Amino acid sequence: MIMKVNMVSAINSALDLAMQEKEEVVLLGEDIGKDGGVFRATDGLQAKYGEGRVMDTPLAESVILGASIGMAMSGLHPVPEIQFAGFMLMGFGQLANHAARYRSRTRSRFEVPMVVRTPISGGVRTLEHHSDSPEALYSHLGGLIVVIPSTPYDAKGLLIKALHMRDPVIFLEPTKLYRLFKQEIPDEMYEVEIGKANLVKEGNDLTIVTYGTMVGVVNEVVEKKNLSADVLDLRTINPLDEKSILESVKKTGKVLIVHEAPLGFGPGAEIAARIAEKAIFELDAPIMRVGSNSFPYPFPGYENYYIPNALKISKAVDKLLSV
Repeated sequence: MIMKVNMVSAINSALDLAMQEKEEVVLLGEDIGKDGGVFRATDGLQAKYGEGRVMDTPLAESVILGASIGMAMSGLHPVPEIQFAGFMLMGFGQLANHAARYRSRTRSRFEVPMVVRTPISGGVRTLEHHSDSPEALYSHLGGLIVVIPSTPYDAKGLLIKALHMRDPVIFLEPTKLYRLFKQEIPDEMYEVEIGKANLVKEGNDLTIVTYGTMVGVVNEVVEKKNLSADVLDLRTINPLDEKSILESVKKTGKVLIVHEAPLGFGPGAEIAARIAEKAIFELDAPIMRVGSNSFPYPFPGYENYYIPNALKISKAVDKLLSV
């Protein structure tokens, strides 16, 4: 059957199906039980599966993540929810020193199958520490898989795939997309491949590489300007689908990289470096990037000046196509 849902409902469906499939899947986090989480992504799951599998925790992110690592190494498949990405830094040491390293440290004698869920990105006028885009931070750590869906379909399929893996996954959910639009998706279990980009639109004049909240904005610009462009939604930041990026860039000869994360040392820099190393002679113009400014996320009244928008992307496209 097909159901039309937003991203929050798609995530809830994925968790429900995974918990039906495997008793080892357990959820833990602040207010995720009776209240269903701050965005209601776990709504109804404690009533269905009990407090032993959907657990409310203290406000202690380091404890939530540390306990999840112990659970994972002991045979469970935990899904900790961190209320907002900025709070996850309180448990960064657990992720960097343990979750990311245990397979390597023990020569695969121990696995850490866990999926850390947290909302990211802005555009919804939240308070400080609620709108960070930390994907580059976690992608820099070898051993962590970093996923960012842009649609309800991808959110459900990527989350189910993550829960079928045996390594730690950082599942970053753009807050603005939680209830922005609905999409028809299957109500049964299905997977979306992790590490494979989605060619959202196809064209010949330029390549636009993007992900998360910027996918919709990029599509808006492409449609309004009637561009012939490849639009690549990365879906996964680590591992990066280098093959799809290079194939598209070699075809079009021009590339624009768009993300909400800060420009300095962001994912776009890594993508640009790989293109420069492996496809520079196929380029007809310099690589261009559009991202947020490289300073802390501003207060709500200023976020529209900080986040990339259709006008900034449109100007970058015009400059690129004029070369």
